[in-house]
Amino acid sequence: MNGVHDMGGMDGFGKVVREEHEPVFHAEWEGRAFALASLTWRLAQANGDMFRHAIERIPPTRYLASSYFERWLAGAETLVIERGIATREELIAKQGAAIDPYPIADAVPARGPSPVKEKKASSPRFAKGDRVRARNINPAGHTRLPRYARGKVGVVVRDWGVFVFPDTNAHHAGTKPQHCYSVSFDARELWGKPASSRERLYIDLWEDYLEPIASKSKPRNTKGKKAHRTNRY
Repeated sequence: MNGVHDMGGMDGFGKVVREEHEPVFHAEWEGRAFALASLTWRLAQANGDMFRHAIERIPPTRYLASSYFERWLAGAETLVIERGIATREELIAKQGAAIDPYPIADAVPARGPSPVKEKKASSPRFAKGDRVRARNINPAGHTRLPRYARGKVGVVVRDWGVFVFPDTNAHHAGTKPQHCYSVSFDARELWGKPASSRERLYIDLWEDYLEPIASKSKPRNTKGKKAHRTNRY
């Protein structure tokens, strides 16, 4: 879905500072948050795509003001309520009096795709070297196709094999298994002329995210007939 979480290609956030010797957890509570979120997945019978979608629905102001594991807690709260494990009122009752209850699990449900009939993945539609275009979509539900790549042209460099489709899996609408490809994009295709012509970005994209780009057919000359140019799209 489109939202503040999809920051790829956005600027204005300052320089990315890499922390040397970064620990797994910066504080004890982060480890507990990780454990609680992992337990929530099991209790809610959720999957990774559902959890990502729960984080995507954190209100923008709270999302930007939250740290990494604070977002994990918010996503877990949403799953707990949506799956009927606890109510919002029960979660609020466990909070300290100094904590504002408004942001707790108040994400708005999003409409996902229609359920699909489960079936085995078909043979791959694309092969190494194929030119493809990332579809220009704006789904109301979850997707792993970043906005900065939509409508852009790239080249398939590898078929990673078959994986469940995130867009349906996040909404319990079916796993819809299909091939996932590593697609190479020229930096200027994504960011325009200011980008370096020597840089490329490789993005893993599912089959339903891609459209084939057919090359134009060459005109054929035959004796006694006029040459015609035909285009395939």
